[in-house]
Amino acid sequence: MSSNRRKFISQGAALAALPLVGRLRAADPIVIKFSHVVAGDTPKGQGAVRFKEALESRSGGRIRVEVYPNSTLYKDKEELEALQIGAVQMLAPSLSKFGPLGVRQFELFDLPYLFPDEAAFRRVADGDIGKQLFALLANREIRGLAFWSAGYHVYSANRPIRLPGDLRGLKMRIASSKVLEANLRALGALPQTLAFSDVYQALQTGVVDGTENIPSSYTSQKWYEVQKYIAVTNHTHTGYAAIMNKGFWEKLSPELQVMVNESMRDATAHEDDLVTRENADALKTIQASGKTQVAILTDAERAAWKAALAPVAKEMEPRIGAALLQSVTDAASGKA
Repeated sequence: MSSNRRKFISQGAALAALPLVGRLRAADPIVIKFSHVVAGDTPKGQGAVRFKEALESRSGGRIRVEVYPNSTLYKDKEELEALQIGAVQMLAPSLSKFGPLGVRQFELFDLPYLFPDEAAFRRVADGDIGKQLFALLANREIRGLAFWSAGYHVYSANRPIRLPGDLRGLKMRIASSKVLEANLRALGALPQTLAFSDVYQALQTGVVDGTENIPSSYTSQKWYEVQKYIAVTNHTHTGYAAIMNKGFWEKLSPELQVMVNESMRDATAHEDDLVTRENADALKTIQASGKTQVAILTDAERAAWKAALAPVAKEMEPRIGAALLQSVTDAASGKA
């Protein structure tokens, strides 16, 4: 048993030993630990801070939110278990994290070229499909609060990338996701799952040859310093789920639950506003650095990537569900 696993179990046991107090009273001092794995100056990091500010203001100090960015509390593979046992109260993990938890339907968000723009993502996330997906988390001690956007992924490596075949044979870091694995296999690459906080060192030392993520991660984590080439493929739209420990949520008074929801709406709007601008600014920063060559693809090159990745949706259909995929495709295209 790993030391982290022992830590989780001991924390969970300590929580279980606490006397049952029913709903938390509004007069009690309540602390929400909000943990995430990215830097504080990213859109997600700033969204967490906006949530903190909004909720502390609305609650008149009855709730204090402590934000822990950049994996200072838990890494990728640890944070969901920490939330489930109540070691932290809130997270905003990548949507791909729910697949390994057993909720494979969330893997649809990793499918290539599914969302042509942010409006398409919002139609799916904020509509009936998003509500249905959050309902699937309830029996895993998770309360879904909101979907946050993160923008589109680009590919990077230490050799030029313009066409799908350029990734063939490369060891590429990904977050844990069957869809992202399938994408890279379709391109002839070798997917390697690593924690977000370990990516810089893995790129620097050659443990992996390249990676994929949103542009703002390349600047906030300094990955562009150890990657020579980026192709703006925009192949996958990524997002996060702002979530809370279900037991903690249920102990909040109805009044405080309303405040949490209202503050989350503020934070979601703020985070969304930042995403497109900050990813665009990140690409400009990378280009200006002179450390990394950024390839803006032609229409023909982008069509080649779409064709190469097109079989992935069919391959993932048994995992995600044909009916759900059709509903998502319709909603994303505006047909639903």
